Amino acid sequence: LLQSSLSVHPDAIEKTIDAIMDLKKINPDVNPQLSISLQACLLQIVGYRNLIAEVEKLRREPYDSEDPRHEEMLLKLWKCLKPDSPLEARISKQWCEIGFQGDDPKTDFRGMGLLGLYNLLYFAEHDAAAAQQILSDSLQPKYSKCSKAEWEKKKFDKAIGYSFAIVGINITDLAYNLLVSGALKTHFYNVAPEAPTLSHFQQTFCYLMHEFHKFWIDEDPLDIMEFNRVREKFHKRILKQLQNPDMALCPHFAASESLINL
Repeated sequence: LLQSSLSVHPDAIEKTIDAIMDLKKINPDVNPQLSISLQACLLQIVGYRNLIAEVEKLRREPYDSEDPRHEEMLLKLWKCLKPDSPLEARISKQWCEIGFQGDDPKTDFRGMGLLGLYNLLYFAEHDAAAAQQILSDSLQPKYSKCSKAEWEKKKFDKAIGYSFAIVGINITDLAYNLLVSGALKTHFYNVAPEAPTLSHFQQTFCYLMHEFHKFWIDEDPLDIMEFNRVREKFHKRILKQLQNPDMALCPHFAASESLINL
């Protein structure tokens, strides 16, 4: 029963907890709060497993330029990041302006599938000002420690910056691995009072984008060839933070009425 409870449907959690308490001969009248706490805990555990399945499904779904839904999301990404610069054509070198590698972004989504696009669009829509600023900074990083002459020299060196969209897909991979490895349990169990959802995962991605950008500038890499070194160092820092059982990477999420009313 205990093992099967980990894969129970969320709607059946209350009955499952009642069955467990009955099996263990726990009188709910003695400690009525225990049942509520167990339900919340099981919601989190089941929700985390379901979130992995949902994220994995998106990761495995390839970008399809023949799918109107996929194309609509991609075009919306451009509008969110470059609201004052119309896209002249679907196949265009303009895509490089937001950090894709060529004139058709569909090839860049191969590694993370639709998950990369979902995360980038969420960031661009829900944290538009920050996404646009990070995009701008990624092209011309801010070096406050530089003299004016050094800044003038560095700001045109594209190798010092990074490709925003490509890095977003790469950070999606980092977030995915943190999730699947179980490292994000610490974070989600602390911030999500019930089942973590895809939007919780996407908010965590936004946090990682913010933090990686600051980390990249602080590291002051010589050129883009140092990306893997900086990414690995950043990954280790996040893992170390998540070893703290009280760690929450970003703000707490509100409980739904259904949990509040338990």
